[in-house]
Amino acid sequence: MSQPLPTSWAFEDFAEGQVFESQGRTITETDLVTFAGWSWDTNPVHTDAAATSGPDSRFGGPIVHGLLGMSVAMGLASRLGVFEGCSVALLGVDEWRFAAPIRPGDTVRLRVEILGARRTSSGTTGVLDRRFTLRGRDDAVVQEGRIGLLVSCREPGPAQPS
Repeated sequence: MSQPLPTSWAFEDFAEGQVFESQGRTITETDLVTFAGWSWDTNPVHTDAAATSGPDSRFGGPIVHGLLGMSVAMGLASRLGVFEGCSVALLGVDEWRFAAPIRPGDTVRLRVEILGARRTSSGTTGVLDRRFTLRGRDDAVVQEGRIGLLVSCREPGPAQPS
């Protein structure tokens, strides 16, 4: 019999090996244009359909900004409902790779795996080491990396060795 999921997640609810899968999110041309506008990244590889669609084009059309893909991954993680109530601080992004282009119209999904969980020295927070895998067209990995998160504990406890 499976254990019911907590309604309000805390450090104690996470364990190495847990996997969470997100819903899909279609990235639109409007998303790309809006991101280019507020980031000021108007590189033609993202914004010039004519220049990126020619016979010598590397990608066969505009591609989504890598950081837009990463931002969508963070949003999909938020929508999982397991990190929002206990998140204290994002600790860092490590080993992030842009494996394949994302194109406007692609639907992406996120897989988050808990690689490790340890209580901090204060005993009131814990660190989650998480692997993010963003998949796109044909379920291909488009981006992946590790994103550490400081989370609150339900009950204070002793620190765990690193």
